[in-house]
Amino acid sequence: MGRRSAEGPGVARPPAPPLSATVPKPAPRPAGAFKTTLEMIRFSHTVFALPFAILSAVLAADGWPDAATLGKILLAMVGARSAAMAHNRLADRELDAVNPRTAGRALPAGTLSVDYVRAFLAVSVLVFLAAAASLNRLTLLLAPVALGILLVYAYAKRFTPLSHLLLGLCLGMAPVGAWIAVRGDVTAIPLLLGLAVLFWTAGFDVIYSLQDEEHDRRVGLHSLPARVGARAALAVSAAFHAAMVALLLLVWRATGGGWLFGFGIAITAAALFYQHLIVRPGDLSRVNAAFFTANGFVSIALAACGIADVLSR
Repeated sequence: MGRRSAEGPGVARPPAPPLSATVPKPAPRPAGAFKTTLEMIRFSHTVFALPFAILSAVLAADGWPDAATLGKILLAMVGARSAAMAHNRLADRELDAVNPRTAGRALPAGTLSVDYVRAFLAVSVLVFLAAAASLNRLTLLLAPVALGILLVYAYAKRFTPLSHLLLGLCLGMAPVGAWIAVRGDVTAIPLLLGLAVLFWTAGFDVIYSLQDEEHDRRVGLHSLPARVGARAALAVSAAFHAAMVALLLLVWRATGGGWLFGFGIAITAAALFYQHLIVRPGDLSRVNAAFFTANGFVSIALAACGIADVLSR
């Protein structure tokens, strides 16, 4: 998750980036720019929300939705996520430049220009809105609301330690949006699934933000670890993950899920427990394993089990 850069009340102005960071770099070749863009938006992290969106679409259709609808859902998700990440990187570029963990990112390092990322953001927004408009009336009406939430998130940590929950909301909208794309309405099932994703995301984002606890405190950013310390933040993260499991059980019951879906929830709970075993206050050496490996496994395994459960009925 990117660090926030725009200034606001209570946020110290970061020191100017080193001169070397402001020296123009040669424009990358097209292939190089494409690869750098994928790295900038952390395209591999699509594995977090996308499986939940597909699971929700399958639950909504009680089987595989038609190929055209599924393709439009994927296009909308790629557009929305790309827009959100590009906007985050633009908003974060000053703080990224003075944080040793993030100084090598594309904008502070000069491997992509601000104008290029702004153009990429504009195209991503258009892709998202076009895909939403092509699905149904409700997706079109809700698309600007979803986009607004995605873009506002970039500034949340300037004001509140609840920014982790706002990030969770950003990802939690994916299964709700996928359900609406298939059915054109909203019921309790996608809302429960969206809440599960919200608490799951907030929990692992708290773990990830432990890496920047001292930096956030120094520059006045309001991450949960910076506000309450690592030990208390990990306790809150564990509570968020417990809430996710409870919500998944409600989804399982509401959908009449079978043993396959139940098995997916059980291994999800085990993977979340594993995260909290390997990350301790004072020992962050396995944060990346907890963040990407364990959570990538959670999303793929749970979605695979849930989808298999629906298709086997």
